[in-house]
Amino acid sequence: MFTGIVEEMGTVREVRHGSKSSILTIKAGTVLEGTRVGDSIATNGVCLTVTSLAGEYFKADVMAETVRRTNLSELRAGDRVNLERALRLQDRLGGHLVSGHIDGLGRVARVSREDNATWVTIAAEPGLLRYVLERGSIAVDGVSLTVARLTSQGFSVSLIPHTGDETILLSKHPGDTVNLECDLIGKYVERLLGF
Repeated sequence: MFTGIVEEMGTVREVRHGSKSSILTIKAGTVLEGTRVGDSIATNGVCLTVTSLAGEYFKADVMAETVRRTNLSELRAGDRVNLERALRLQDRLGGHLVSGHIDGLGRVARVSREDNATWVTIAAEPGLLRYVLERGSIAVDGVSLTVARLTSQGFSVSLIPHTGDETILLSKHPGDTVNLECDLIGKYVERLLGF
């Protein structure tokens, strides 16, 4: 489990593609403190298992299913990524509960400024939007955000300067994809009511 509070932006050092999967090598600092092989690090919101550590780098396998469901397949050497270590029970929960299991992709539709805030509008499929609630939580590329506006085509979030400075979200442009993880509660409620 994660909180959606990004600890640092890492840099992709290498992407090795297999026939359907890949191996990521990511340069990082903070998230490697106390990290061991087998630990989880959310990378753009995707829960990845650390398979090896070397100095300022960690490696993680990305299986075919993850490649299909996320934007990790679009990463190239030099790209920045949002990184967060798994939640410890004694930590503050500053964002919301995030599993690191991506529900699907959204596409940045518009980015605009309003005084000190930056609005990001994201288009998404109706199947995902059914779990999005105005004033509810959503993780966008692993960043815990509040949905400020909701339409039948997508939703908008408003970023404070700190979030813009500490994450990769403001490097996104219209047309770019983002990983979306909807709030856990709605998915569980729907599943249980289905019985």
